[in-house]
Amino acid sequence: MENPESKKLTTEQYQKIAKSIEIQLSRFMVGQEDLVHDLLVTLLAGGNALVEGVPGLGKTMLVKTLAEVIACTFSRIQFTPDLMPADIIGTTIISLQDDGQRGFRFEKGPVFANLVLADEINRAAPRTQSALLEAMQEDRVTVSGVTYELPLPFMVLATQNPIEMEGTYPLPEAQLDRFLYKLYVPYPNEDELVEIARRTTGAILPQVDRVTTGKALISMQQLTKQVPVAEPVFRYAARLVAATQPDKPNALDSVQRNLRVGASPRGLQAVIWGAKAEALLNNRKAVSIDDVRRVIFPALRHRLILNFEAQAEGVDPDMILRDILAAVPVPKV
Repeated sequence: MENPESKKLTTEQYQKIAKSIEIQLSRFMVGQEDLVHDLLVTLLAGGNALVEGVPGLGKTMLVKTLAEVIACTFSRIQFTPDLMPADIIGTTIISLQDDGQRGFRFEKGPVFANLVLADEINRAAPRTQSALLEAMQEDRVTVSGVTYELPLPFMVLATQNPIEMEGTYPLPEAQLDRFLYKLYVPYPNEDELVEIARRTTGAILPQVDRVTTGKALISMQQLTKQVPVAEPVFRYAARLVAATQPDKPNALDSVQRNLRVGASPRGLQAVIWGAKAEALLNNRKAVSIDDVRRVIFPALRHRLILNFEAQAEGVDPDMILRDILAAVPVPKV
C-alpha cells in the first residue's frame, strides 16, 4: 500500500534532504565521497549494505553518524564466535505478571532498531549470521512461532575485515544475496590522512545536525520505488545479470573460468532499486542506462561466487563485471 507521505514529498525536497545527509556524513568521512554516496543510495532504496575495509577506516563511525543525521534509533552488535542467535533477535523469558502469576514475556534483542550495525559479522558462526536473514528480507523476526515487526525504516549495515582470516567464517551465499550493496572502504591518501588527523585529534570534534526523520525517510523510499523504468533499460539490466552465469553457452571466458555461481534474480532487483535512487539523485525522471552501469559494481560484486582457482589467484569480481559491461551491447534508448 502506498505511503500517503510520499504524495507530499517532491523531487526537489528529496534531493535537498539527500544532499544534506551527504554533507553531514562528509564532516566525519574524509575523501570517501563514493562510499557516502553509495551508502545513501542503499538507504533510499530500502536495502542493507555490507561494508568491507581494514580496521580503523571509520566504518563504525560512519554508521553511527548516519543514525544521528536521520534521527533514528541505532544499535551495534559486536559479532564474536560465541554470539548466539538469541543475542541478536531476543528471547522469551519467564517474568512476574501484574496479577502475581508467572508468564512468558519476549525480551527484544538489539535487532529492534532502525539502523543495526553488525560489526565484524564474519566473526560469528553461520548459524548466528543467519539469524539476520528474516530481518533483512522481511523486516520482521519470528521467535517461538510468534512474529514481531521491526521498526521502520530498517537497515542492516554489516562490516567485515577482508584481511583477517583466522577465527572468521565466510558469509553464506543466501545471506550475501540479502545485501543490496557491497561497499569497499579504500585507504586514504596522504592529504586525506592529514585532514583526518586534523579533524579528530583536536579539543573539539566535528558535530553533525539532524536533517530528517524516519517518517520522512520512509516517504523518500516510497518515492524511489515510483521512478519509472523503460523496457530497453529493464532488458539491458537483465542481460548484464544473465551474463554473470557461467553455465550459459555464450558466457564470457572470464565468467566461465572464474565463477561458480552468478547473480540471482535478486541481483537484478538490486540493480533496478539502486538505479532508481541514482536517477532521482541526479534529477532524472526515469532510470537511464548510465544509472544501471553506475550501480552494477556495488549491486553485483558480492553475488558473484568465485571458484576455488579464482579465489587462489585473488581474482577481483569487479574485473569480471568490467568485462561484462564491455561485452554486453548498450541499447539506444
